Amino acid sequence: MSETKSTARYRPETRLVHSGTLRSQFGETSEALFLTQGFVYDSAEQCEARFKGEEPGFLYSRFSNPNISMFERRMIELEGAEAARATATGMAAVTTAILAPLKAGDHVVAAKAMFGSCRYVVEDLLPRYGISSTLVDGLDLDQWQKAMRPNTRTCFLESPTNPTLDVLDIGSIAEIAHAGGARLIVDNVFATPIWQSPLTLGADVVVYSATKHIDGQGRCLGGIILSSEAFIAEHIHNFMRQTGPSMSPFNAWILLKGLETLAVRVRAQTETAAAIADVLAQHPKISRLIYPGRSDHPQADLVKKQMRAGSTLVAFEVKGGKPAAFRTLNALQISRISNNLGDARSLVTHPATTTHQRLTPEARAELGISEGFIRFSAGLEHRDDLIEDIAAALEKA
Repeated sequence: MSETKSTARYRPETRLVHSGTLRSQFGETSEALFLTQGFVYDSAEQCEARFKGEEPGFLYSRFSNPNISMFERRMIELEGAEAARATATGMAAVTTAILAPLKAGDHVVAAKAMFGSCRYVVEDLLPRYGISSTLVDGLDLDQWQKAMRPNTRTCFLESPTNPTLDVLDIGSIAEIAHAGGARLIVDNVFATPIWQSPLTLGADVVVYSATKHIDGQGRCLGGIILSSEAFIAEHIHNFMRQTGPSMSPFNAWILLKGLETLAVRVRAQTETAAAIADVLAQHPKISRLIYPGRSDHPQADLVKKQMRAGSTLVAFEVKGGKPAAFRTLNALQISRISNNLGDARSLVTHPATTTHQRLTPEARAELGISEGFIRFSAGLEHRDDLIEDIAAALEKA
């Protein structure tokens, strides 16, 4: 197989179309699909050399496959990372990135505002293996500093956060982590690689649920871990090879197709989200509106510093609590109720009863997730249709 030359010197839109492509002897335009479990070798000697790592080549699709390699390479060049490993789901990426480097006796510091499953990994799963954790207000740098211990090995955060769209100071938190001998892992799903580059800001590891914007069309699951060559080689590669949270070749091929349009979709969705936020900010039935692209966002100055644009998501609180929120959701005609995001279709969810329902009411209140709180993910529909649809639904609140 032949590989295209590095596209690192090009802008993101060009990299998203051309990076990492492998072509077979047939010279196909679109990437070929390699639906195979294993690979054959010219000789026993070649097989031995590949297993020893002395000769490049594919071994078994659980840990190496042309489609997965193309997806990883394209994401590496987009993110500005040295290495990456693709996973079956976004949560497989988060769990592997956090768990694989740790051992009993280690300590993790994480921001409280995170996806419910991420919080499960930190709060419930890690202690089963003798790994302790401390949750902090991610916006409070003093809390990060005070939570650090001599055995702290990992810090973890989302920015913007799910679902309240708080923006955390990645650079400052990275400095705190590094001063304490720890690494910083950033879940960059809500910002996407189009609007934020955590590695450039000082993070050590970036994780994505590729299920979201990277596919962006509701077709498949996937995740990816991006970091230095040393981190991937030392902590991630063998863990994945032996335990198998691997992406399928078919999903990798779909995600390659999704990457080709990622920049176009994210820009359009961000423009739509910004327009919807401007309208909702003035609506009499909305008690709170959060959008990272607005001047009234609580961390507006930080947004300008570390993000290139706002977000494809808008968060708002409907007056009247859960009954009013449910009436609004049920009255929508275009936007669909779903716990996904980053899709071509506009999607809405009620975090208190879905993504964050496992938290206690007190924990949700601490994070600002009220009973009237709604998370809106802008799709590719015409923004005026969406605005009219939401306005009509709010009349039912």
